[in-house]
Formats: sequence, C-alpha cells, structure tokens
Amino acid sequence: MATQLHEHPVSHTAIEHAPPELYGMLAEFQDVDSIMEAARKVRSDGYKVWDVHSPFPIHGIDAIIGIRPTILPWLILGGGLAGLATGLGLQWYCNTFDYPIMISGKPMFSLPANIPIIFECTVLFSCLTAVFGMFGLNRLPLLYNPMFKSARFRRVTNDRFFIWIAKSDPRFDVQRTGEFLKSLGATAVEVIED
Repeated sequence: MATQLHEHPVSHTAIEHAPPELYGMLAEFQDVDSIMEAARKVRSDGYKVWDVHSPFPIHGIDAIIGIRPTILPWLILGGGLAGLATGLGLQWYCNTFDYPIMISGKPMFSLPANIPIIFECTVLFSCLTAVFGMFGLNRLPLLYNPMFKSARFRRVTNDRFFIWIAKSDPRFDVQRTGEFLKSLGATAVEVIED
C-alpha cells in the first residue's frame, strides 16, 4: 500500500524579506601612501571599529591601526604546559598503577625514561592549540562578508586599498562618516548593506 504524503501549501507572501541592514562604510584609495595617511587620520579622529584592506601586507599598518599584540603565544604556552602535564601524568599512571613492572630493580617511575613521551605530548598540544587558537581568534572559517557584494571591493586583491568603518563604531554616522572619508582623499565612498 502506497503512503501518500500530504503537502501543506506554503504561501510565498508569508515569507517576508527583511530590509537590508547597514553594515558600514567603505572608502577606496589609490596607493599605499594615501591609505597610510588616511588610516592615521581615522585613528586620530577616534574611530575604534575599523580596518584597512590591501592587496599586500603594508609594513607598519598594524601600529597605525592600533592592533594589539595577539594572545596566541600565551595560549600556545598553556597548550604546551597542558601537554607536558598530560604526558607526565600518563606515564606516571601507566608505570606505577596501571601496569607496574619491576625491571632490574629500577624505580617504577623514572623521569629520564619518560622525556620522549613528555616532549612529544608538549609539541602535539602546542601545535593543536596554535592551529585551533588561530582559527578561533580570527573567527574562521568566515565564508561570507557583506563587503563581498561590492563590485569595487573585488579590486582589493589586485590594485586598490580600502578603509572600512563599521556601523557598530560609537562615532559612526552615515552622513558625517561619509563626509569624513571623502575629506581623506578617497576616490570613492560606498555604504555597505547586508
């Protein structure tokens, strides 16, 4: 006996599309010197949630933007110490409690004999912390960004430089921020919506 599936009609008018939400503003610049000068002015004007996008790394831009050093080295140190403790604890438990074997009157637990395992666990935990810590701190994988909708922004991988100021910045105002970015010498200023 065949089973019939009952389909419920869905009204297409019931699905409402949300209006686009403001994401931020994007300003385009021609060269490294103009983007460096503009970045200095953006920071001195008090903006906090903004970024610079370029087709290649710009030496010194991190200091201009005010990017703080990452905590990743401290996370890796913690991961390495956790690996050291895990390797040491595992060897101690296995040799003294789980399966103790007396060999030639040697002690049940001897640190020099366990150094290779401790070292390998330290390296393993440090590497895993580095990889997954980097992904976590960078919020990766980030497969979508509203700036990808901008036709201008596609040139960031080729020959253009951009400053992006987020809507979440306390100083952000569409009118004032747009005028400010134009005053910096931007060739184009674009409102990004999502």
